[in-house]
Amino acid sequence: MNILWDFDGTLVDSYRLFVKLFKQVLGNDTEEEEILSHMKVSFTHAFEHYGFSEKLKEEFRALEDELEPSEFIPFEDLEKVLELADHNFIVTHNSKQVVESVMGHHGLTRYFTKIIGYEDEFPRKPDPAAYKHILQDYSIDLVVGDRELDLLPAKELGIATCSFQNDAIEGMDNYVHTYEELYVILKRKV
Repeated sequence: MNILWDFDGTLVDSYRLFVKLFKQVLGNDTEEEEILSHMKVSFTHAFEHYGFSEKLKEEFRALEDELEPSEFIPFEDLEKVLELADHNFIVTHNSKQVVESVMGHHGLTRYFTKIIGYEDEFPRKPDPAAYKHILQDYSIDLVVGDRELDLLPAKELGIATCSFQNDAIEGMDNYVHTYEELYVILKRKV
């Protein structure tokens, strides 16, 4: 079984970090849950919704660059699911360097066959180009993501989907809130 993963909000609980930085840059009393709801659509959507200028985007990115790998916490029971797969892949809008340093810090690098980050210059999700690139060498049996834009390419390519901690996305094959739930589902299939 081969699994393709999103990174932020799927493998690691990074949104709690990003929401705090976003709120800091906004400098107002906007509720964190409201910010999160817009980030769950996309960062572009959140920037547009709150009218971020290029200067504010740069300020946010500068703060993001200061985050340490130890601050990104993998979700509980993730490693159990990673162990079930023959190959795991990551397709993210984040930097490969960040992903590799976070996964390395938590001892999870060995589980990943391929990581595609923004440096690879594929069109941004929901464009399926990065997924198709992986499909040139490997099959993909499941795509796990927390946002619709992570899962739409899988639907387009006929790959099974798993929405993680997001029941608002319609038409996915699986919905889980914990990786223990996904482990149980996948264990039945292995």
